[in-house]
Amino acid sequence: MQDFIDRLEQQLNWLPNWVLSIIILVALFALGLAVHRILFNIATRLVAERDLFWRSLVARTERPTRLFILVSALSFGVTVAPLTAPQADVLHRVLQICLILVIAWIAKTTLHIWTTVYLRRFKLDAEDNLLARKHVTQSRIMERIAGWLIVAFAAAACLMSFDAVRQYGVSLLASAGVAGIVLGLALQPVLKNLFAGIQLAITQPIRIDDALLVEGEWGNVEEITSTYVVVKIWDWRRMVLPLSYFIEHPFQNWTRESASLIGTVMIYLDYSVPVELIRKKAEQIASVSLLWDKKVINIAVTDFKTDCMEIRILVSASNSARCFDVRCEMREKLIDYIQRDYPSALPLMRAELRNSSTAFDIQTSDRRTA
Repeated sequence: MQDFIDRLEQQLNWLPNWVLSIIILVALFALGLAVHRILFNIATRLVAERDLFWRSLVARTERPTRLFILVSALSFGVTVAPLTAPQADVLHRVLQICLILVIAWIAKTTLHIWTTVYLRRFKLDAEDNLLARKHVTQSRIMERIAGWLIVAFAAAACLMSFDAVRQYGVSLLASAGVAGIVLGLALQPVLKNLFAGIQLAITQPIRIDDALLVEGEWGNVEEITSTYVVVKIWDWRRMVLPLSYFIEHPFQNWTRESASLIGTVMIYLDYSVPVELIRKKAEQIASVSLLWDKKVINIAVTDFKTDCMEIRILVSASNSARCFDVRCEMREKLIDYIQRDYPSALPLMRAELRNSSTAFDIQTSDRRTA
């Protein structure tokens, strides 16, 4: 290649250097396009029978790989073109930065494709989606963290390509020096949430689509970013909380190990109620309900009060939404049954009424007798 360019320069030595440089760069640019087209066609045929990841990787990286080959060809052209030292140095710096950015672009694209293909095997809309929520949460958080690291390394590499600011690039990579300390203090909330995201991805106190009771509100985890968590409240409001909140504050996770939940229904009835009939009716209501998962149904008298007794009904469901609905269904049908068949079993207020005139006559008669 170098011999060919030398012969071309000898034949075109009558042209000005800047015109010759343009011709060389344009020729190498066209050659880079042709090489990329050939290599892309070969790669497309090679991965035609491979899995989805390789096919998506080749298809989605067509533009960044084309740019990579073009930048590499132009970088070679700058070294052989008859350019002045300042011109060559400027072009070399620009192409070097472009090359770093293209490599970062390819890395982020590869990371996104791998995460997307990996998560295709998990379905969040499945009945038991615990495993899917676990992998989706870990993958999304780690993808964002890895993306930020790629950007940081690319920025540091770009800074290190210039002698005047090379120290800043080294400081960015090593997190050392006064500038690194000042930057760390200034970005303390961001870094705090970044490390909290890493901890959440590893320990997973929350996952995508988890049912949470947080700040007195019930909802599902809708999105986990690198700095905050979005909780979709049951009435469609959104609560946005920093990642560090879930490390530093207590909250309830209703789907930590399983989506199934046991719901509680409390009912207060008169002592005269036949408990066994209430038990049979509650079991019958659960047996015909489409919301009951047929795991737990329990009826027990849990307390005696001065005017009534407390009956607790436990009924299970496959997830938190169904658990709430089956509790409501149990209340509605049970109270309808009691009102219809045992109205006297509802709590009663007992009071003893006395006839005031009769009491006065008795007291007067007693005085006269005395």
